[in-house]
Amino acid sequence: MAVKNQVQLITYPDSLGGDLKTLHSILSTQLVDVFKGGVHILPPFPSSGDRGFAPLTYLEIDPSFGTWEDMKAIGEDFDVLVDIMVNHISQKSQYFQDFLNKGRESEHADLFITLDKIWEDGKPVQEHIEKMFLRRPKPYSTFTIQETGAEEAVWTTFGKTDPSEQIDLDVNSPKVKQLFTDFFMHFKQHGVKIVRLDAVGYVIKKMGTSCFFVEPEIYAFLDWIKELADSMDIELLPEVHSQYEIQYKLAEHGFWIYDFILPYRILETLLTKSGESLKHYLKNRPHKQFTMLDCHDGIPLKPDLDDLIDTTEARQIVDTCLERGANLSLILSDEHKAEDGFDVHQIRCSYYSVLNSDDDAYLAARALQFFTPGVPQVYYVGLLAGENDLEGVAKTGEGREINRHNFTLEEIERSMDQAVVQRLLKLIKFRNEYEAFNGEFRVLNTAADEVRLSWEKGASQCTLFVDLKNNRSVINFMDENGAIQQYII
Repeated sequence: MAVKNQVQLITYPDSLGGDLKTLHSILSTQLVDVFKGGVHILPPFPSSGDRGFAPLTYLEIDPSFGTWEDMKAIGEDFDVLVDIMVNHISQKSQYFQDFLNKGRESEHADLFITLDKIWEDGKPVQEHIEKMFLRRPKPYSTFTIQETGAEEAVWTTFGKTDPSEQIDLDVNSPKVKQLFTDFFMHFKQHGVKIVRLDAVGYVIKKMGTSCFFVEPEIYAFLDWIKELADSMDIELLPEVHSQYEIQYKLAEHGFWIYDFILPYRILETLLTKSGESLKHYLKNRPHKQFTMLDCHDGIPLKPDLDDLIDTTEARQIVDTCLERGANLSLILSDEHKAEDGFDVHQIRCSYYSVLNSDDDAYLAARALQFFTPGVPQVYYVGLLAGENDLEGVAKTGEGREINRHNFTLEEIERSMDQAVVQRLLKLIKFRNEYEAFNGEFRVLNTAADEVRLSWEKGASQCTLFVDLKNNRSVINFMDENGAIQQYII
């Protein structure tokens, strides 16, 4: 199975109309012929938190969203991408609940990383913890075993509570490998075509390191899971938020990667009215990538763009975003902050809002994304030109809710009527259907306040011109009769 070089949708199972059946209906009617590249359905599994990213199992679909039959039905019409959280599983999963009850006597005990697997005496060493890329104040949680009253500390990379909701899995354990095999077999049986390896950078724990993308051990795991996926004709997409050189190493190993640099580069281009950094970047990046502007988290900065940005200039961009309603996710570890203290991990916002709800600027951003080599993904909020959901943030206290609004059928219809959305749908269809995007890409020389990108395959040729002075975007393309046509986006 090959990933299609066409536009893909990213959505939660309940964000477009409330459930999977409604999502399928919308994709097949209001969005017919739009998402030919498929649909990334963010975790539809039973979960105890983190909006699906603390899954109890992958063998079931949360009943409030539907069933695996609903997923399979979508998969018959669209390539479906789902996540597997290879680093962790929910504290409420049957596996960890059995461990909580029986402790080391549980048949599932070896799925988890008790601290004696890391430190011989089971006692954490602060000096080692200080070197880690931490996502919470300490990388473990302590639980009381019900049958014995004994305390057990297990590794927990993520989670806002203490003890954490998300319990790390020991990828060196044969039991974990069997569990993943069962999950992948289930995916295959229900028509899943692509699996995103969420948080895969954290799976190797090795003292004296950052415990993030630990080489060479990470490759042994990736090779194993790629062999498993290949045997089931499933494509893999590792999700790694890290310094770009790590992404490029994954590309060298033949994996699809995420372009986590592009969202900021395009934002910077439109805010500063200079395309120089973007043009330089587009000339030097690997092509086998998934591209995006917005997602369920935020616009990546550190560590994804370490060594690529001037933090003083980045601070100005961040300040503009904050003025436009954005909020920030910050780096916790002092060791991983910039020398000047710059600590922005991600800018959380609606991409449309951060461009000041300027239709032309937003369409220019999408055109630049679609002309960048790779598989373009469009997040559902971005599809509908959704604005910052400040009410959602206030209600939940969760900064990421700013870009996670659930649209009712009425809201979808209203949004679809907006001129900006209709213009975007037309652009998506052009990107899906024009043959030159399967050919050769070039960045053409222009003035600093202009960007010109071209694609060519045989007689099929198209060029995007973006004038950053006024955000006007134009595509010149050769039609089937060999005549040059102009498409003002």
